[in-house]
Amino acid sequence: MRFYGVRIHASSFLALCAGAAVALPALAAQQPAAKPDAATAPAAAQQRQQHVRPIDAGAPLPTRYDMLRGAYGPYRANNDLLYYHLDIRVDPEKQWVSGKNTIRFKMLKDGTRIQIDLRDTLTIDKILFGTIALKYERDTGAVFIDFPETLRMGRVYSIDFYYSGHPEETGRFGGMTFKKDPSGRVWINTACEGTGASMWWPDKDQWKDEGESMDISVAVPNGLTDVSNGRFVGKTDLGDGYTRWDWHVSYGINNYDVSLNIGNYVHFGEEMAEPSGGKLAMDYYVLPEDLDKAKVQFAQARGMIEAYQHYFGEYPFIKDGYKLVEAPYSGMEHQSAVTYGNLFKNGYLGRDWTGVGINTRFDFIIIHESGHEWFGNSITAQDPSDMWIHEGWTTYLETLYVEYRWGHDDALKYLGGLKPKVTNMRPIVAERGVNAEPTQDMYFKGALMINTLRSVVNDDARWWALLHGFYQHFKYQNIMTEDVVAWWNLHTGMNLTPIFDQYLRHEHIPRIELLFGETPGMVMYKWDADEDGFAMPVKVGTAGKWEIIHPTTKWQWMQTALSKEDFQVATDLYYVEVNKQ
Repeated sequence: MRFYGVRIHASSFLALCAGAAVALPALAAQQPAAKPDAATAPAAAQQRQQHVRPIDAGAPLPTRYDMLRGAYGPYRANNDLLYYHLDIRVDPEKQWVSGKNTIRFKMLKDGTRIQIDLRDTLTIDKILFGTIALKYERDTGAVFIDFPETLRMGRVYSIDFYYSGHPEETGRFGGMTFKKDPSGRVWINTACEGTGASMWWPDKDQWKDEGESMDISVAVPNGLTDVSNGRFVGKTDLGDGYTRWDWHVSYGINNYDVSLNIGNYVHFGEEMAEPSGGKLAMDYYVLPEDLDKAKVQFAQARGMIEAYQHYFGEYPFIKDGYKLVEAPYSGMEHQSAVTYGNLFKNGYLGRDWTGVGINTRFDFIIIHESGHEWFGNSITAQDPSDMWIHEGWTTYLETLYVEYRWGHDDALKYLGGLKPKVTNMRPIVAERGVNAEPTQDMYFKGALMINTLRSVVNDDARWWALLHGFYQHFKYQNIMTEDVVAWWNLHTGMNLTPIFDQYLRHEHIPRIELLFGETPGMVMYKWDADEDGFAMPVKVGTAGKWEIIHPTTKWQWMQTALSKEDFQVATDLYYVEVNKQ
């Protein structure tokens, strides 16, 4: 039978209670509302439902486009991407892009076909293999390219993919937008996470395989500047009213990170020392009217990098430098060229993002989007289904920044402000191989889970060493949730799999059930969790006098001098629900 949301057999309940009187409160007063009907939901739950974003409401069925883009199919798996040179011209008046992408790859098995992606709103002008024009088939966003001869395993090949057209404006930030800045000047930007890089340039539009480096060349009308990823190489007047801006990316780069920002930018910069003794170039590009505000606001970037260096080691893209680039949307983690549109104000667009009075001390976009340089850009998920590796970890980095600047108590307060944002409507890890984007819980629930792991480790000196070691082990790699779990199991010597699985692969967080008897001095406890092996230790008692217990999904009991009202669970250290009876 089930008492007040607690699953328990009657015989077990009677056996555990033998020798102790246990008070069973009135059912109506104690019935939890974990899964309420809309008509009976408490006001807080109804309010939370009203703020659910469409992405959280339910997993949509994948389309053919999603399946072709999301699957790491045979014509992707048969080759290893090595290098891109994206060389394009952007015409602001016609809102037109034209040019080519040179794609270099190594065959992993013999074959005559590979898959590259380009949204079917754009035209393929030709695909050249040397001087040979290749045949191809288009299927929604996939382009299947056929070669006239067998490409041999282990050999390196290159194609030139020519294309043109008007990129469709789509997605949260528009994908690629042709706008005007507040003074009426040309302002063109890209931001295509989710929508896919292939909506504006041809590439292997998935996350698993990154090249080793990349060159980006963007020709724009004279008088405009393009700011892209990597190190600035130079600019060339083409003699036809256009100037080409060249950038070199010295590291692998996720395709959605590739960015162009075209406008009337002005530049200023600085340098800072890295722990290795090198110098990190920090460059800032903003509209002229925002220069003075940017010089004040962007001063936070140095302290942000110092904080993340402290926990994880040097900035991961030191050869390419760090840039903040003003954009007409809130912000995006484009590798080595973080885009910024947070109104030059603290908080998120000027408001307190977490509602606990801490977020207004710093610029949310600088701290969060730059945190992705470590998690998302350096460590990258192989599939969007595991994007909590980007967003959960980077949201946790926000709390580390707070702790570095203002201490542990404020970091816990900041984490507490994330809890109302969690919906617990779907698991965090989404369906794999179908381009499925996870629920927004990957941000907030993911960060709260990581903080819970810190409490499970229960040794901060060890925790800091584990964090540093985890990042350094996976730096510049594309990984999955299983890789994360295996590493933490190995290096903690604990079986953390049930904890990870409970938070990531089930809707609900664990709930600790506490049953108090009529006779003072005893409390029974167990976890109500989806994972049968869930046995997370937790601190109980009173603040400052916590006692660690080791509940399982079976009933246990302990002695306590505390009353039901005074007996607490350290819910600021563990993201759990508590049900006292």
